[in-house]
Parts: sequence; C-alpha cells; structure tokens
Amino acid sequence: MLKGQKLFSGAGLVAVAALLIVINLAAGVFLKGQRLDMTANRLYTLSEGTQNILGNLDEKITLRFYFSEQLLSGMPAISTYGQRVKELLEQYAALADGQIELVVKNPEPFSDEEAEAMHYRLQGIPVDTTGSLAYFGVAGVNAAGKRRVLPYFQAEQEESLEYELSGLVYGLANPQKKVVGLISDLPLDGGKANVFLGKTQEWFILTQLKRSFDIQDLGDAPGLIPENVDVLMIVHPKQLDEKTLFAIDQYVLGGGRVLAFLDPFAEGDLAIDKPAEGEQMNATSARASDLVPLMQAWGVELMPYVVAADRRAATRIKSSVGGQDKGVVDYVAWLTLGEDNFSSEDFVSGRLNSLVMGSPGILRQNPAAGTRFTPLVRTSDQSMPIDAASIQFFTSPEELLQAYVPGGEPFVLAARISGNVVSAFPDGIDGVEDRLTQSSEPANVIIVADTDLLRDMFWVDFQDFHGRRAAVPRADNDTFVINALDNLSGSNDLINLRSRGRSVRPFEKVADLRAAADQEFRIKELQLQEKLSRTGHKIKELQKSVTSEAGKPVMSEEQLNEINKFRAEHIEIRKDLRNVQHALGKDIESLGTRLKIFNIALVPLVVIVLATI
Repeated sequence: MLKGQKLFSGAGLVAVAALLIVINLAAGVFLKGQRLDMTANRLYTLSEGTQNILGNLDEKITLRFYFSEQLLSGMPAISTYGQRVKELLEQYAALADGQIELVVKNPEPFSDEEAEAMHYRLQGIPVDTTGSLAYFGVAGVNAAGKRRVLPYFQAEQEESLEYELSGLVYGLANPQKKVVGLISDLPLDGGKANVFLGKTQEWFILTQLKRSFDIQDLGDAPGLIPENVDVLMIVHPKQLDEKTLFAIDQYVLGGGRVLAFLDPFAEGDLAIDKPAEGEQMNATSARASDLVPLMQAWGVELMPYVVAADRRAATRIKSSVGGQDKGVVDYVAWLTLGEDNFSSEDFVSGRLNSLVMGSPGILRQNPAAGTRFTPLVRTSDQSMPIDAASIQFFTSPEELLQAYVPGGEPFVLAARISGNVVSAFPDGIDGVEDRLTQSSEPANVIIVADTDLLRDMFWVDFQDFHGRRAAVPRADNDTFVINALDNLSGSNDLINLRSRGRSVRPFEKVADLRAAADQEFRIKELQLQEKLSRTGHKIKELQKSVTSEAGKPVMSEEQLNEINKFRAEHIEIRKDLRNVQHALGKDIESLGTRLKIFNIALVPLVVIVLATI
C-alpha cells in the first residue's frame, strides 16, 4: 500500500479517530466557553450591552435555574429551548468574572427543588393527568436578599430572551425603585379641579405606575429637573414657559430620558384656556399640546390639529342621534390597535397584544436633525388624516365613515428618537450661563401622539369585588407605559439590546416548495370545481327531457355519455393532482439528500482534513 494511502487504511482511520478524541478533550478543557457563532442572526453571541452589564457587576448575584428536564422530555420544543436557556445562563456566569453563581435545579413532584420553585413563585405547568407540575424559570437573588424572577420561559418569546435575562441581572444589581419625574397638565392624580367634573379619582394608570416606580410630581411647569430623576414623563404640555422648555432641553442633553405624551386634540382635557397674547383662538388649540422647539431639535414633528383615523382599527361604539339609538358603529377616530400595528423589533412594543387610543395625532420625522426615528406604533396603510375640529364639534361616527377615504400609507402614532442632538436653545436663555450645547451621550426619547390612552375609559373597567373596586383591563395601555418607563430607566446597555432571532427556524426552502405546489394544487382544484359545476348544469338540462318507464326515470344515452365524460375528466384531474404532490415530494427528498450529504459527509471530512494537517 502506498504511503499516501495509509491515512485511509484501518490503522489510519483509528489514528484519526483517536486524534479527534484528543482534540475534543483538549477543547473541553482549554476552550471551554469559547464559541464560533455562524448562525444567521448571531443567536449565540451576547450583545455588547449585555457584556457591559455583566462586566460592571460589583456584587454577587445568584441565579437559580429551575428546569424539570425529565418531566419535559416528552415535549421536544420545550426540552430543546430549555437547553438553549441553560447554555445562555452559563455564558452569563462565564462573563461575569465570578459575580454570578449559577445553580441548576431539576424539580420533580414532591421534591425539595419543587418546594423551592414554589417558594420563588415560579409558574408550574401540568404535564400529565395526575396533576404533576413542571417548572421552567429562573429566580435571581442579590447580596442584600432582594429577588427577581422570570416565572416561565415561553419558547414563542425567544426573541426577548436575552433582554429578559439582562434586565433581571441589571435589576438585581440596581434594586432601588427608579424615580420618574412627572410633568402633567392633566389631572392624573385626581387632585386638580376640572371645570365640568370637579375633583376626580386618581387615574388607574398612575396607580399602576406607583407600584413599579417612585413618582415625583414636578408640577405643571418646573424650571429645573432634579438630578435624581431617572426618567422624565411629560403629559399634555400646554404652552410651557421658556424656562421649563430649557430645563427639559438641558436634561436630555445631559443624558436624561424622556417619555412624552402629546396630543393635537386631547379629549380628556376639558379645560377652557385663553389663547396666548397675539394668538387667535383655534377651535382645537385649547386642547392641543406640543413641545415644538424641542421636537425640532430632536428631529420629530407632531402634525398640528390633525387626527389619525383608521377604518381597520376603528373601535366599535354605540351611536345615538337626538336620543335615538342608532346601534353599533365603527368610530374611526378611536383606534383599537393589534399586534400588526406594533414594532416587534423594540421591547417597548414588541410584546403588546392591544392598545386603545382616542383621536391620536401623527408623528413625522425630520431627517435634517440626523437622529434615528424608530416607529413603535403605527396605523394600517388604509388610514387617513382628519381635521381635529371634526372631533371638537362632535361629528357623528356615521358622517366620519361616509367621508372616509383611505390614504394608502400608515401613520406613526408613537416613536423612539435616539442619537446625538443639539440644543434647542443655541443662544441659551437670559440668566443662565452654564449650559450644554449638544448631547453628552446619545439621547433616548419616546414620543406618543396621544394622551387619551392614559384615561381609564379607554382601557380598563372596574367591578365591585366584595366592597372593593377591582380593575379589569381590556387593553395593554398600562403595559405599554410601564414598558417604556422601565426601558428608559435602565442603562443605555439595556436600552440598546437588540432583539434576538429564534434558534428554531423554519425550513424556508421547503416552505417555498410547498407554497408553489399548493398554488398549483389550488388552481387544479378550481378547474375541477368549475368542470363539476358545468357538468352538473348540463345534466340538469338533459334531465328536463328525460323519459320514464314504469314510474322510474331512464337516462338517455347522451346523458350517460356526459356522465362518463365527467368521470374520465375527474380521474384525469385527480391524476394531475397526484403528480403535483409527487413532484413536491421528489423536490423535498432531493433537498433533504443534499443536506444529508453536506451534514453527514462534507462537514466531518473537512474536520478530518483540518485535524491531519
């Protein structure tokens, strides 16, 4: 045997196998934690933001991962995802420089591990008829004993996995409540007198926010934003003075984050304001709000006195005219938005199911500012702008429908503005010398072109529960606001985390083959149905002249020939359908064969060649 052929002899193959084993063992020792990520979406590479969070931990954090491996082994999708989460947690521990201790638990029924999972209030899911519960979640505890949990990992939300884990770690490292500074011209706290209603109850949205944040009311027009404010929440700012606008400007330039709710026509604003000196009173100006000089510097505009209407997202309401009930009608100015209206790429909006807005405005980007304009919520492409005066003067829902003309493009109702910005006051203001002229770090601002989404009537109902008022949300309005504040109050590393792709990806080529075959199948099916209809009609025509014998109809030879002809056509069409399906199977089988050759033969061959060089 030639020397060049020894590699392929039995002894040579044994030597290669032994070499591969040695390489694997050595890699397990010296390259533990090292990865070569060749996935399309870099699924197994942690984002720079996560790496920064893990590298800056200054106290010990314990992560307890509860995964009922045996109980969930019969569910391949969950079992595979469990390994994915475990591997990601191991990466977190490896990059945290000893500051994260990972403890893996396998809770089984009636075990100590199950008792621990229940103690941390993880969500158990039934896996059999005996009531056994399986667990798939994580509980984190910091050095001070503060805890945060992710009760259950859903494979359908894999895109948010890294964000959820990094948020948990960041929250444990920074356990204190974030401070939200509130500037509002609407009576969120119920304490501001209303011309028509007087004092009202606290809006439920504020009640929800107080559970997660330290809310500090800064008044209608503060001249200074306190340094301890993590996020500034601005609601319906009407005619803010220059000093307050300058304070907001400097807050953003200094790295502060803003969540602003503006409105071209706030239906919840029942105040009657006088126009500014030298300004003519507009029909809707008393209920409009904006941050014009700041918005110009940030690169975004709220279209004045224009409301976004959307026939597809119209809310169904009861209509009455002159006290007469007109039934239920679509009100195109009140929008009930669904998943198709939310950006899945941003964590603020990516997991919403529904959002209700009342006569929202329209946001537009000003590219000249150089900032990034990321839509979070938008209408369908069948929207149209309407004059806010149509809402002001109570135009009926029926009249709005009759005048409705789809515009063919979606409108942005909420957006994130990010990037470097310059001051809206390049020359400063009187009495202030020490000021910033441009942002010290990239700005993060979220603008929402509606304030009515905060009102109780749009998203929550209340019921009496044994003498107590119980809230029953019917939309995710509070979730949207909390998501925005939670996201903005985190570090820039957490805010800028990208959405990850899914590790379980569909066979797109196979799906394309099936789609093409399905289209051809449906065409054939339609042809068959059409022939069937024509033949049935022909038979009915022939039966009009049918003869009878002994009270029984007798088909003519022509009728019999027609039926036989139909049967022959039917058989031929079914044969064609089988050919289509057979061709599909051959295409998929051929594709599978090529993949097997690549995975089973080519890749190992490359490894062997590299190992023997």
